[in-house]
Amino acid sequence: MKKQSITEIKALLNEDNLTPEKWEALLQDERKGVQTLLKSYHRKKEREKRLIQRFEEMRHYENKAYQNGFEWIAGVDEVGRGPLAGPVVAAAVILPKDFRLIGLDDSKKLKEEVREEYSTYIKEHAICYHISFIENQIIDGINIYEATKQAMYEALAGLTTPPDHVLVDALHLPNLNCSQEAIIKGDASSISIAAASVLAKVARDQFMKELDKKYPGYGFDKNMGYGTKAHLKGLEEYGATPYHRTSFAPVKTLGK
Repeated sequence: MKKQSITEIKALLNEDNLTPEKWEALLQDERKGVQTLLKSYHRKKEREKRLIQRFEEMRHYENKAYQNGFEWIAGVDEVGRGPLAGPVVAAAVILPKDFRLIGLDDSKKLKEEVREEYSTYIKEHAICYHISFIENQIIDGINIYEATKQAMYEALAGLTTPPDHVLVDALHLPNLNCSQEAIIKGDASSISIAAASVLAKVARDQFMKELDKKYPGYGFDKNMGYGTKAHLKGLEEYGATPYHRTSFAPVKTLGK
């Protein structure tokens, strides 16, 4: 019987469309190209297995909350505490119990194109979500810690389905009218917080890219307002924009 071409075998592996008989035939195929494809396929399946296991581990806090009788579990997270410019952004999201997005993780660990793809998927499949922006003037007025909490409160208040339990990344929110659990590194430990992290990160990045069009001398489209060399050089050459945090060094020392 004529052997299948490397291209045909690659298509079958990509489709996961192999009968036991065809699989056995591939294992016996001594062509170097076929064996290379099989090794690549095995690595891919092992990676998928690890991602599935990690996703199930990240459901721990949600599963515990469901077992305790909670129904509407919200994850909340923020991005943008450290930049010299732009808002701090928080997102809150309630995911359905059967939500599944293999590969979901802390937004900082995901590539930009993956974050954007995941953000769209989360918005399409979430029970509800809300994103809150706290501007730099408010950050300067009340400090970044209080502004972060305000962003989280506003994100949770904007949910169309009120949560009965909240999973928070690291912070405790004393004024919630429901139970909560603060989780250290929650964006890497809870699918709800990770989803909120992705929503907040993508929303803030989009804001900063638009800001770069208005103020192109600071590299906002790449540094997202953090104090990179390009950003600091822009501050030296052009001074602060209306979007810079004047309470943050070195912005507050400009002109002194």
